[in-house]
Amino acid sequence: MSTVDKMLIKGIRSFDPENKHVIAFFKPLTLIVGPNGAGKTTIIECLKLSCSGELPPNARSGHSFIHDPKVAGETETKGQIKLRFKTAAGKDVVCIRSFQLTQKASKMEYKAIESVLQTINPHTGEKVCLSYRCADMDREIPALMGVSKAVLENVIFVHQDDANWPLQDPSTLKKKFDDIFSATRYIIMFFPTRYTKALEVIKKLHKDQAQEIKTYKLKLENLQTLKDAAYKLRESIEQDQEKTESLKIQMQEWENNIQNVDAKIHHTESTLKDLRKLQDQISTKTAERGTLFKEQQKQYAALAEENEDTDEELNEWKTKFEERIALLESKISKLEREMNDTETKGSFLKQTINDYIWEISKLQTEAEVHSSLKNERDSTIQKLFTRNNLGSLPGVPYSNEIALNFTNRIKTRLMDLEKDLQDKKKSIEMELKVAWDHYMDANDRWKDIEAQKQAKVEVKRGILKRIEEKENERDSYELQIANVSLSHIDEREKNMRIEVERKTNQLAEREFESNIRQKQSELYSIEQKIKALNREKDIMAVDSEDRVKLSLKKAELENHKKKHQKIMEDCKDRIRGVLKGRLPSDKDLKKEITQALRALGNEFDDLNSKSREAEKEVNMLQMKIEEVNNNLSKLNKDMDSRKRFIESKLQSLDQQSFSIDSYIKAFDMVKEKRDVQKSKYNIADGMRQMFDPFERVARAHHVCPCCERPFSAEEEDEFVKKQRVKAASSAEHMKVLAVESSSAESLFHQLDKLRIVYEEYFKIGKETIPLAEKSLSDLTEELDQKSQALDDVLGVLAQVKTDKDSVEALMQPVETADRLFQEIQTWQKQVDDLEYKLDFRGQGVRSMEDIQLELNTLQNTRDNLHNDLEKLRDEQRYMENDLSNIQIRWHTLREEKVKAANTLRDVKKAEEELDRLVEEKSQLDLDEKFIMHAGSNCESNTMMSIRYVKCKLGGPDRHLAEAIGPLSKEKEKLLSDYNNLKTKLDCEYEKQAEQKRNYQQEVEALLHVTSKIKEYYDSKKGERLKEHKEKQSLSESQLQSCDTRKQEILAELNKCKDLMRNQDQLKRNIEDNLNYRKTKDEVDKLTVDIELLEDRILKIGGVSTVEADLGKLSQERERLLSELNRCRGTISVYQSNISKNKIDLKQTQYKDIDKRYFDQLIQLKTTEMANKDLDRYYNALDKALMRFHTMKMEEINKIIRELWQQTYRGQDIDYISIHSDSEGAGTRSYSYKVLMQTGDAELEMRGRCSAGQKVLASLIIRLALAETFCLNCGILALDEPTTNLDGPNAESLAAALLRIMEDRKGQENFQLIVITHDERFAQLIGQRQHAEKYYRVAKDDHQHSIIEAQEIFD
Repeated sequence: MSTVDKMLIKGIRSFDPENKHVIAFFKPLTLIVGPNGAGKTTIIECLKLSCSGELPPNARSGHSFIHDPKVAGETETKGQIKLRFKTAAGKDVVCIRSFQLTQKASKMEYKAIESVLQTINPHTGEKVCLSYRCADMDREIPALMGVSKAVLENVIFVHQDDANWPLQDPSTLKKKFDDIFSATRYIIMFFPTRYTKALEVIKKLHKDQAQEIKTYKLKLENLQTLKDAAYKLRESIEQDQEKTESLKIQMQEWENNIQNVDAKIHHTESTLKDLRKLQDQISTKTAERGTLFKEQQKQYAALAEENEDTDEELNEWKTKFEERIALLESKISKLEREMNDTETKGSFLKQTINDYIWEISKLQTEAEVHSSLKNERDSTIQKLFTRNNLGSLPGVPYSNEIALNFTNRIKTRLMDLEKDLQDKKKSIEMELKVAWDHYMDANDRWKDIEAQKQAKVEVKRGILKRIEEKENERDSYELQIANVSLSHIDEREKNMRIEVERKTNQLAEREFESNIRQKQSELYSIEQKIKALNREKDIMAVDSEDRVKLSLKKAELENHKKKHQKIMEDCKDRIRGVLKGRLPSDKDLKKEITQALRALGNEFDDLNSKSREAEKEVNMLQMKIEEVNNNLSKLNKDMDSRKRFIESKLQSLDQQSFSIDSYIKAFDMVKEKRDVQKSKYNIADGMRQMFDPFERVARAHHVCPCCERPFSAEEEDEFVKKQRVKAASSAEHMKVLAVESSSAESLFHQLDKLRIVYEEYFKIGKETIPLAEKSLSDLTEELDQKSQALDDVLGVLAQVKTDKDSVEALMQPVETADRLFQEIQTWQKQVDDLEYKLDFRGQGVRSMEDIQLELNTLQNTRDNLHNDLEKLRDEQRYMENDLSNIQIRWHTLREEKVKAANTLRDVKKAEEELDRLVEEKSQLDLDEKFIMHAGSNCESNTMMSIRYVKCKLGGPDRHLAEAIGPLSKEKEKLLSDYNNLKTKLDCEYEKQAEQKRNYQQEVEALLHVTSKIKEYYDSKKGERLKEHKEKQSLSESQLQSCDTRKQEILAELNKCKDLMRNQDQLKRNIEDNLNYRKTKDEVDKLTVDIELLEDRILKIGGVSTVEADLGKLSQERERLLSELNRCRGTISVYQSNISKNKIDLKQTQYKDIDKRYFDQLIQLKTTEMANKDLDRYYNALDKALMRFHTMKMEEINKIIRELWQQTYRGQDIDYISIHSDSEGAGTRSYSYKVLMQTGDAELEMRGRCSAGQKVLASLIIRLALAETFCLNCGILALDEPTTNLDGPNAESLAAALLRIMEDRKGQENFQLIVITHDERFAQLIGQRQHAEKYYRVAKDDHQHSIIEAQEIFD
């Protein structure tokens, strides 16, 4: 429940913008008193602005609401309102609104600068601030307070200027009451969770669903069209599939016939193939016989003589002849083989001789080369011996041993030359090394002197620099000494030493440490005593605390037992009812009730699911019945349309009124008439066709064509004449009959076309409609059964739900009882533990007061000792600090003294260092002169001078450069001598090496020739030459013997071949006779074979006959194939239609069309039913709300009447009321007016009452509205309620307010805020039982409003 706790005001109207003014709101009364103009109404304005965000009337957009900058003497003033309130949920919230008013050049500018809500996070305990826009804050705070903005503005916080709004003009009154009684606010107030904007939502939903129903109907019609199209496609697919199956059966028959014809064709073709094969054999044999016959004639003509012997004799002769021939051929072959062997051997010998000739020529060439190499070797040896003086030589040619000896001597000479060259090279290197060593020694001496020169330069620079630094250091020390007085420093240091000794003695005389230790020991002993007393006190206090706990726990235990017993007494009968007469123990009560609730819940869920299934089945049956009814109506319409169509056709055909039942009769009549007319026409046509034959027969045979009676001439003429007359008349009659027959045929065809429509009409009337009616009756009967079952299930479900609700209602007290039982067990255990604990505990000797008194005394003593100890420590710390400061000053003077002494010592040291450096500089000058003298000495004294220079430091650069000059020249001269010597020795070495290289080349050439000569001897090529010549002569003798044998074999071979040729002639003659006889036998055999084949062809039949049969079979097969292909083409057409239709069916528009149609139908029906339910619910809720409005108005008027009669002291008005009239039938728009009852007359109060009556009526109406609508917010603010009231009415108003406060004293959130300037009225309502203090608002010397809390009136 929402209440206001405290409010801060700063810078609002006359409240000071620099100071904060806080007012706390009490319960049930907050009384604010003050004179006119003090700022009382500002408090109500701040409350209203904080809660609703509405500025007070005539605030000029906030310009007059904020403290004026002109009054404050500033260009800008800021105002702030802080309101702390409790929300409807009991949560503390602080609302902060800040404002700013700025004085511009020509106008003032108002601005709301901050809107903040502060609250406490329940989890962390931290403050949470949320900033809002003003509009959001204006919506948020009324929602938190649980009351609408209109009630806040018009009932709770009403400004003094708007206090009489119930008696203003009707439009204002209607607006106020409409805001308070607004349907939205009205429903939010009383039904905050369930019916928010229910009517508007239901109306909008009803409208949306009506639109959806139209959409669903259009969709259903579209789906119906698609369903019909899908049905036609499926029907077409089924018809095409049936035709396809019949065609497939027919195709199977055609294929079987084709297979039979193919078998016959195959047999005929095999027969024809055999015949053609026989013909081919005959042709082949005939051609072969002709060829053989020609061969026979040729052989006979080619015979030298025809032999008379038999074939056996000729073969025997041929066999012996072969033996003779074989012997001759064997001999000839043998001779030919020997001839070939001889030729092969001769060719091999020729090749061997050629190889020997080539090898011999090669060896001879190498022998010539060997001879020339020996001559070259001898000449080379002679040249080398002569050129190098190696000794005398014998005459050429030289033998190999002599040449080898000379060659070795030449090699020895070459080795001597190489040794001389190596010795020369070593001697050159030694000379060069000696010259280079001289040069390096001179170079080292030059480098040493150069280094000494650089060292002297650096030493001299260092000495000069150090002299300069020491002079500067000496000057600075002298400057420091000049500013210091050593005698003054000594005197001050002596005084400080005396002062330090005096302070040290004073500190030692006080003996601070011993005193502090004594105080600490006393303090420690007292603290130990205090601890012991505290322990004793705690031990004494434990028993009393446990006894207090025991009494509290026993009281709590008894309280829980009473609560538990009361709950059990209240719920005992219901528990027995649930558990069938049983009352379980407290421990098992919750368990058994929970099990019973679970069982009922399971049973309820099962029955609920069954009821849903049954309801679903009933809805399905209802939809099916509706669909069957729709189909019946559609069938009846189709039947009526067909009936009207047939009757209109019959009427148009016969120009008479026919019913559909006479269709069969009319059809039979027309059919009979057509047959009669057709018969007449056929008879007449037959008779017409017989006239000419009858006339010809009569003229030709002179007899009657019918009875064959003979005619006389006159009878014949008469007969012919009659026949011609009848023929002429029959032509006209035929035309008439043709017209009649055609009309009858046309009429019959038209009626025959109607036959299909009539059959459909008959089928619908006799089959389809009865079936649909039977299905409808079955569905109706099933619906009745299902509805009855649904009603039974719903009845049981309602009973189970009642039981379940009763058990659920019982669960909360049972859970409370179980919780209390558990807590009773816990409390009982704690009581038992405390009782057991207290039974075994004793008590002390002294009382708690004695212990506390002694403890206080010791604590005071401890505090005094602690203070004394702190004083001693502070005094010791002061004296030690003083001594420390004096010691620091003494040490500082001593440091100054030591520093001055050190400075004097540094001055002396610097002067000594300067003297030493000057002496060193003079020594360097002496060394310089010595080095100049040493540089001019000869080379033999150079090393000595260098050693001396190394012992002494160098001199100036100019003198060292003069000493280095001779050494540099000597170094350059030694380097030049080394280079000249090296060039000379290199030339001598190259010349000797060139001689050695030439000699070595000649020796290598000699060795090369010697190696080739040795190689020739080693390969023994001379012996091989002799051997090859001997083999050549042997092969030539063998070749000559082979040629002789070849001539002998050739003569014998020719002789054998001539003999063989004569035998061939005889053999050829015998073979020709045998061949001729053989050919003649083959010709005779072929003649017999041809005759046999011709006999077989005659037995099978002629080729032409078989070919004709084959042609007929082929034509039959082509016909069958044509029929088969036609069927296949038809099937392919049907299959393509089926595929096309199936593809069409697979399109998105036909996918699940039946299910979609059925779902859409269900959706349409359920939406229609739901929409009807919404309409009924809307009407019921609207009526309920109107009734509720009437009830609330009656309640308000009842409160107004009671308050008026209790408050008003006049006799002219009995009571007042608010009258509301509906502005239209069935609407929720009302007009309001305030009526007063005067006797039996009921008059409108506006314009007929005084100002006091108006004020009193407005206050009472506000009190009644607050009583009715402010359930969540019990706040009511009255600003100057006694305005225009006389004394008695003011006193009665005070009494009424006191009664209201007395009645509401048990309500936590009731707060009455009264602002008045009437001291008497304030005394009447301001009593101590309602408020301890009241607030007085006044103005200070600066005319700023101030709020002061004062004691309530006595």
